[in-house]
Amino acid sequence: MNKRLRDNITSEYFGAANRLKSRNARRRIVAYVESYDDVLFWRTILSDFEDDSRYFEVLLPSHKTLERGKRSVLMNLLYEKVGEDMIACVDADYDYLMQGATETSKYIISNPFVFHTYAYSIENLQCYGPSLHNVCVMVTLNDTPAFDFADFMRQYSKAIFPLFVWSIWHYRRNIYGQFTISEFNKVVELGGININSPETTIANVRNKVWKKTNWLRKKHPDAKESYLSLKRELINLGVTPETTYLYIQGHHLFDKVVVPIMTKVCGLLIRKQESEIRRQSVHETQMRNELSCYSHSVQDIEQMLKKNTGYLKSPQLKLLKDDLERFLNPGNERTAELKQTGENTVNPDNGLE
Repeated sequence: MNKRLRDNITSEYFGAANRLKSRNARRRIVAYVESYDDVLFWRTILSDFEDDSRYFEVLLPSHKTLERGKRSVLMNLLYEKVGEDMIACVDADYDYLMQGATETSKYIISNPFVFHTYAYSIENLQCYGPSLHNVCVMVTLNDTPAFDFADFMRQYSKAIFPLFVWSIWHYRRNIYGQFTISEFNKVVELGGININSPETTIANVRNKVWKKTNWLRKKHPDAKESYLSLKRELINLGVTPETTYLYIQGHHLFDKVVVPIMTKVCGLLIRKQESEIRRQSVHETQMRNELSCYSHSVQDIEQMLKKNTGYLKSPQLKLLKDDLERFLNPGNERTAELKQTGENTVNPDNGLE
């Protein structure tokens, strides 16, 4: 009985429920997401589109199985069931860049009721370079500029871009077993960072990337034209040499790149703030009290990153909001303008500062 009921929960089901309400009642649109971690992100985005006529309810696909991952969400529950009153909200993963090369990619980029992040995942957007200084302030309560995050993410992206194109090249040809995401991640790991000399870290990554790309060129001697063609296509989709970090695996970026850097930067800022407290204190008791108060005010880096909303200024979020605008207001002038301009690509010059 429960299984049959679940199988019949479709957009039409929620549409029928909406029609049973009074004429003045707000329309309920159910938005299914992949996991608990995604609820706040999508609530933040969708709340901007709520008004007197509609509201969103962000839900997980199943309170019992809680299966993680876009494939489970789409194939087990939402495939061919989404519509005007029930939508799916997922990480793009590589599916946006695959541009229909797989069935899942084709479904995600072509279905008007499936919305994706454009960046690889929510974690990538939480690590949006221009917003990371503000996250440091949230953690340390110290606004002293100590590290140029935006520039570092640009330089890191430039270093890994040639290898990233090779990664997509293999996935587009369904030969990703020859060069997996895990192998890519291993090459682009920072391997430690001196925040006083970030260029040394970038040079090390660039050297590892050069060795691997040189090896791949020798392995695929006839791939030059297809590689260059794919490179141009990816740039048109928004994967510029300066923004590659937004399209690599999100967990790797979060855990292996951004958190280690922020740990060192925040550690430095905390020590500076504590030194300033010691310098300004007029006696020992005051110093201990101030240091204790400050210590209790310092926040956890990972938690603050997860609460970071600086990505709202990113070009990727503009694309997502444009998709939602087309879905919710198909007849207005703004939607017509979006259709005319064919806006499903990122302006490479936006969002870099």
